[in-house]
Amino acid sequence: MAKKKTNSESSNPKKNKNNISVGVVGSGSFATAIVKMLVENCKLVHWCVRNEFVKGAIELRGHNPTYLTAVNFNLKNLKLTTDINELVSACDIVVLATPSIYLSDTLDKMKCECKDKIFVSAIKGIIPKVNDVVAHYLRDEFKIGFRNQAVIAGPCHAEEVAMERLSYLTVATVEEETSKKLVDIFNSDFIKVHSSKDILGNEYSAILKNIFAIGAGIASGLGYGDNFTAVFVSNAIREMEIFLEAIYEAPRDVNESAYLGDLLVTAYSLFSRNRNLGNLIGKGYTVKSAIQSMNMVAEGYYAADSIYKTAKQKGLELPIIDTIYAILYEGKNAEKQFKKLTSKLN
Repeated sequence: MAKKKTNSESSNPKKNKNNISVGVVGSGSFATAIVKMLVENCKLVHWCVRNEFVKGAIELRGHNPTYLTAVNFNLKNLKLTTDINELVSACDIVVLATPSIYLSDTLDKMKCECKDKIFVSAIKGIIPKVNDVVAHYLRDEFKIGFRNQAVIAGPCHAEEVAMERLSYLTVATVEEETSKKLVDIFNSDFIKVHSSKDILGNEYSAILKNIFAIGAGIASGLGYGDNFTAVFVSNAIREMEIFLEAIYEAPRDVNESAYLGDLLVTAYSLFSRNRNLGNLIGKGYTVKSAIQSMNMVAEGYYAADSIYKTAKQKGLELPIIDTIYAILYEGKNAEKQFKKLTSKLN
């Protein structure tokens, strides 16, 4: 049976669309989902994709040839390019939605003026080039201060956005005006947007939940059941709180959706690429073969090294992080490591 096509045009055709100039950098599943969100509210969305093949395929078929192929776009709503400078020059708001390991390669090509632009990170990983989060990378490498930054947090799987299942976003930014603009262009019948001022907290929590989701997947692959997973996740949110407070103290409640909610969906959902990576490892795949078998980037693998080392530098006791690092980077046996972990959880 053929897949049902999802039309990305607004479900409310009488709605007045926004003239704000917004662009998306990236052509993976979440980038495609973000474009779908934005065309609900914006007359034109600029989209910088990976290469000419992807650009040509979208222009020919009206959908991404590789990711979320069921989402059809009205090409009148899109301005496609492969040139980061063309997109940034044309837009007031730039949404970064590439895997973290590719971001520096993309932005290193950016030579145009960008100091007055708003950069929104939808990236949930560490930038390998600088071993740091996107917020610090933009500030240090491109002089883009926090007042011109925002972070998108979940819980929000791209696959459910494609199906227009009700999803939630948290937009973190220190500027009220920026927050209002972002809420306006993302909010729709199937996307509910909340605001936050905790940029670093939201960014780090999005990174941490991917690492924890790998652990939840390993547990599943090893045959642990729902009872253990519930204990595992309840300990994981406590580790997240410890880490966030050590990195950046701020008035936050980790039980809110951007923290706990995003952790839950990433740890439990079959759409979660990080959980799926862990599941393969739990079933006996080597880490290398598990990564190679996936067609999408599992950000948690790359982040685990940096987060583990940061935690050690700060003297933090994080048994789950330690366990996942040992499996991913020290070649330790997953079954033996999780058996040891069970005695440390409560």
